[in-house]
Amino acid sequence: MRFLFTCGGTAGHINPALALADEIKRTMPDSKILFVGSGRRMENRLIPQAGYDIKNIKISGFERGVTPNKLIRNFKNLRSLASAAAQSSEIIRIFTPDVAIGTGGYVCYPVLKKAAQLGIPTILHESNAVPGLTTKMLMKTVDKVLVAFPGVENQYRYPGKVIFTGTPVRGSFLTQTKHTARMALGVDGRPLVVSFWGSLGAEKMNEVISDFIALDIESRLFNHIHATGGNDAVMAALKKRLHDKTAGARIPEWIDIRTYIDNMAAVMAASDLILCRGGASTLAELALMGKPAVIVPSPNVTNNHQEKNALQLAKIGGAVVMYEKDCTGETLYQTVKTLLADKSALNDMAAAMKKAGVPDSANKIVDLIISMC
Repeated sequence: MRFLFTCGGTAGHINPALALADEIKRTMPDSKILFVGSGRRMENRLIPQAGYDIKNIKISGFERGVTPNKLIRNFKNLRSLASAAAQSSEIIRIFTPDVAIGTGGYVCYPVLKKAAQLGIPTILHESNAVPGLTTKMLMKTVDKVLVAFPGVENQYRYPGKVIFTGTPVRGSFLTQTKHTARMALGVDGRPLVVSFWGSLGAEKMNEVISDFIALDIESRLFNHIHATGGNDAVMAALKKRLHDKTAGARIPEWIDIRTYIDNMAAVMAASDLILCRGGASTLAELALMGKPAVIVPSPNVTNNHQEKNALQLAKIGGAVVMYEKDCTGETLYQTVKTLLADKSALNDMAAAMKKAGVPDSANKIVDLIISMC
């Protein structure tokens, strides 16, 4: 069988597709898989790194609002959409997929639209608690919409197409143990806090975390791994702020600052507490592994979906939600200090988070995909 995946933009859109591709390869080693992306750096790194081929088409997202500049950009984007449809058609013609699956990003629209027009079964996975613009645009077109959270069918125009599956997570998140991961990472007996604000970086929260790290350097309370996201310049800016904040103190070895966490499954497994945004893919990984979290939803996302994602986990007791406008290095540090001091409460959070996980999500979705072909 031949499977066409489309996704792009952020790791949160790409990782669920990789989880499904891995499950397909596990169960059907002779299957053929091709990804279609939008040419951005993230998919061009993560997808080939996972061992899959990718073709890129050029497409831009639409601007919301009616200002003159946005109208001009949207007119240009309409022209690029026509080109993207033609490119999608050519990729589909050559690859001849049995099914097309989208997991998020604007690139899903032309690919799944064209696949449906050609009579190919189409599936769209929506990881967020509320449907995004691409999902709304494709709702009428695709055969099935798979959702990450239960009981959200009434938010969709065609609820009969909606199936709760959870968000698929790569198998490496299922096989790690905390003890083995900590040994491999060389973590000492203190708690390990892991923080990241998204694969593209977040200037405000990286400023907050530099102040947070300065307090940890002083207190020596916990180990800390932080991913800045973005590029090397983003990490350099954080380290400069930290240097200024600590009067040039050396960053100790138990504080690990990286651009990106490539071994995320091992790092999460070793952790005692995660600090992160409210991206759906990340939250699915936390739930699967039963990791308590302090979630700071991004205020700069469509339809405020990260807050809605985060509140789903907060209401069952698995996470604490802080808002960026109220978040400083001091308030974040005190929150973490309080949580780490109460091991019983932290264990309760971990148990609540674990209950929200869907460990067989990838298997369920692959079974559904095969049944449609």
